[in-house]
Amino acid sequence: MKCTVALFSFGLASKPRQQRNQGVTWKKPGSTGTLPPITVPLKKPQPWVQVVGHAGSFHAGDYGMLLKRYTEGEQQCLQRLMEDSLRPFVPGYHGVVQRAEQDYNMMDDLLTHFNSPAIMDCKIGTRTYLEEELTKARERPQPRQDMYEKMVDVDPEAPTAEEQAQQAVLKTRYMQWRETLSSTTTLGFRIEGIKKADGVCNTNFKRTKSREEVMQALQDYVGCNALIVKGYLRRLKELRLVLETSDFFRTHEVVGSSLLFVHDSTGKTGVWMIDFGKTVPLPPPLTLDHRTPWEEGNREDGYLWGLDNLIDVLTDILPHLT
Repeated sequence: MKCTVALFSFGLASKPRQQRNQGVTWKKPGSTGTLPPITVPLKKPQPWVQVVGHAGSFHAGDYGMLLKRYTEGEQQCLQRLMEDSLRPFVPGYHGVVQRAEQDYNMMDDLLTHFNSPAIMDCKIGTRTYLEEELTKARERPQPRQDMYEKMVDVDPEAPTAEEQAQQAVLKTRYMQWRETLSSTTTLGFRIEGIKKADGVCNTNFKRTKSREEVMQALQDYVGCNALIVKGYLRRLKELRLVLETSDFFRTHEVVGSSLLFVHDSTGKTGVWMIDFGKTVPLPPPLTLDHRTPWEEGNREDGYLWGLDNLIDVLTDILPHLT
């Protein structure tokens, strides 16, 4: 079956860079020059590239590359990350390519060296909206019917009597309500989607909230394989050490970013930080510790608090695995 799970697939390159860049209009990060453009048709994304709510945002590139629809903010983050200590923990970035008159950020496909991998996307942090999104929504309070419909699809009892009468909710109300449903608020991370090695997909984690429910979902994902969990834990602990000293991390509000987990039947594992569309630099000299509870105005995102809890949960399930 085709997987439309909310997974962002990035990865390890398998060909030399000069080969990867043939047949596309290519811009080095920060440059304006391009190679002579050659029209190359877009490839249909592989099933693991399908992203819920992001139709058309991803395309399979050549030679182990993945193309993601261009945004300037993500480009700037990826450029900075290529020069930061976090570089081993993010997809390699190779500039901007243009295909079918659309710009894409080109990065490594993280699944290239895995054989029929299982994949999990975990959204990290205590909120998935920027403070500026709340401010803008308050400045232009407009009841949204589409957000009301999304709310009642998940919980018909969630809207207030006034919201039910209007058949609409304000964006600020919807954004903050959405975070209370899952383990985002209770643990600082939530499972967005899982694709098993056999192709079975599950994105039904919107109301997976308690620690016990999360532990059960993670056990099911790893197939009760202790070797895979140990591999993930090694990688996550290495990531945590680097995050605590990273200049990029200290000076950015990291919101809506995910950790991509990948493993296969050989026991090979990998974890990478992905999706920096809502990662924004802080005004100097402000810095974050990413563990302090969020209060509007302090810009804290709870990323490290969520990572701490994720490591603790995986550690706790180890005794129950084989």
